[in-house]
Amino acid sequence: MNGRKPSDFTGTARRFLAELRGDRIRLAAIVLTSLLSVAGTVVVPVLLGHATDTVVSGYRSGSLDTASLWTALGWAVAVSVAGWGLTVATGRLIASTAQAVAYRLRTEADDKITRVPLSYFDSRTRGEVISRVTNDIDNLTQTFQMIFQRTLMSLVMLVLVPVMMLRISPLLTGIVLLTLPAVVLTVVMIGKRSQPEFGRQWAATGRLNGHIEETFTGHAVVTAFGRHRSAVEEFTEHNDDLYASASKAQFLSGLLGPAMVMFGSFQFVIVAVVGGLRVASGTMSIGEIQAFIQYVTQLQQPVSMLSTMAGQIQSAVASAERVYDFLDAEEEDPDPEPAAELGTVAGHISFEGVSFRYKDDEPLIEDLTVTAEPGETVAVVGPTGAGKTTLVNLLMRFYEIDGGAILVDGVKTTDMTRAALRRPVGMVLQDAWLFNGTIAENIAYGRPDASREEVEAAARAAHADRFIRTLPDGYDTVVDADEGSGLSSGEQQLLTIARAFLIDPSVLVLDEATSSVDTRTEMLVQKAMVELRKGRTGFVIAHRLSTIRDADTIIVMERGKVVEQGSHERLLEERGAYARLYEAQFAAAAEEVEGAAV
Repeated sequence: MNGRKPSDFTGTARRFLAELRGDRIRLAAIVLTSLLSVAGTVVVPVLLGHATDTVVSGYRSGSLDTASLWTALGWAVAVSVAGWGLTVATGRLIASTAQAVAYRLRTEADDKITRVPLSYFDSRTRGEVISRVTNDIDNLTQTFQMIFQRTLMSLVMLVLVPVMMLRISPLLTGIVLLTLPAVVLTVVMIGKRSQPEFGRQWAATGRLNGHIEETFTGHAVVTAFGRHRSAVEEFTEHNDDLYASASKAQFLSGLLGPAMVMFGSFQFVIVAVVGGLRVASGTMSIGEIQAFIQYVTQLQQPVSMLSTMAGQIQSAVASAERVYDFLDAEEEDPDPEPAAELGTVAGHISFEGVSFRYKDDEPLIEDLTVTAEPGETVAVVGPTGAGKTTLVNLLMRFYEIDGGAILVDGVKTTDMTRAALRRPVGMVLQDAWLFNGTIAENIAYGRPDASREEVEAAARAAHADRFIRTLPDGYDTVVDADEGSGLSSGEQQLLTIARAFLIDPSVLVLDEATSSVDTRTEMLVQKAMVELRKGRTGFVIAHRLSTIRDADTIIVMERGKVVEQGSHERLLEERGAYARLYEAQFAAAAEEVEGAAV
């Protein structure tokens, strides 16, 4: 099952029940109201049996004790109404408890997202993670809310009803209880078969959600490359998996209902025959056999209810396993205590013998040594897969290094908190990401307390102010995170650059930050970058070498190693890897110009 851990039904159920420890008062109230409600339910057959015996006795004697009859019926009605009210109160208490558990689980899941390393998300689709945090938690808590009341009342009834049956006839009670082991065995056998299928059902649901999320997010790419058919085929494959696992799970759990009906019918026939003989012999009254038959029916209800809910319980436990699998995922190394204090960051950054690998058997960066002095701009270039972006990810501690050390102003990054490390750093990534909200709110994302004047100043520095003011609502234009509200990719990137300007960082990281803007806008942004980088340490990752000519130091990486470093002019003179990259780009640009001329 795609490497899914073996199911631990009992352990998972216990862990979920442990979630209820914070609701002890409500749980005590639930148990009390359930007990009183069931107690009323099991008293009613006795009262009705007494009323029946009163009528039969009056018929035989010719004198009906109407007072006794109406008293019994009145008590039966009163107890039934009280039981209904207690049932409603129990349902209300259980609903509030279930929602409290859901609230805590969602909070734990949200906190967990901030603590798991990026490698966790690298190996899973976003839809799969979202499914665990939303669908599985909803299924778990909704099922709990639906079955807890029935399960609790059924268990109480399984205790009280046999007691009342024993008071009437130990013989008939023994006959009925002899069939219970067969019922329990049937439930256990079917449950063992259906539980793994419910796990497969929710795993398939996660894969299907992941595919749908990716296809919807990348709809333009799917359309551009004519991949609708393959996307539909993959959807059909996931949908078929979900259909097969869900059908099998529901079929197996659905076998419990008919099995319970069969056992119930068998019990009813035996009680009716033996009870009729005892009434005929005078050892039982008609009211007693009537009450006993009602108790047999009441006993069948919790047994049947528990058996039919077994499938739902297994589905909930399967969801709980997926939720706890996420909550138990390996987390980032904790921040040191006490942590080193940075104070005002000058921007001296050094990589000393740094080694890193995504996979244990595939080294990526080995013995990397790089130094950036305060106020310097360091450009990192090289072919795809050389480790350029990884270098920045290691600096930000998105991943932990395997060897060596990274220092900021002489302090190891592992000796400070991640928040302290990232606070003075402004990042602009290759993929622009905007959040639902206004343009002003997106620019102020790193500084929510910034004034409108500061936001507009940052936009002007990023050369975004002009196009923002052409929008219908200017800075108050609402941006949709998925669609971008009609903004081009270049305009979205300008907003993310303005976001970095606003926080006034000591260290600036630009990962292909101008790759989505046109040539004219790129020139404007480059001028703004020159001003922004003054007095700040800058790391610039670029493929277009024309954008990093003015960098103080250019680092050329190949296969995770620094093969050259120096200024633009010096590297060209050395006629090494950088010169080859530059000439290749220059030749490609010349060919484009010639082609356009033709």
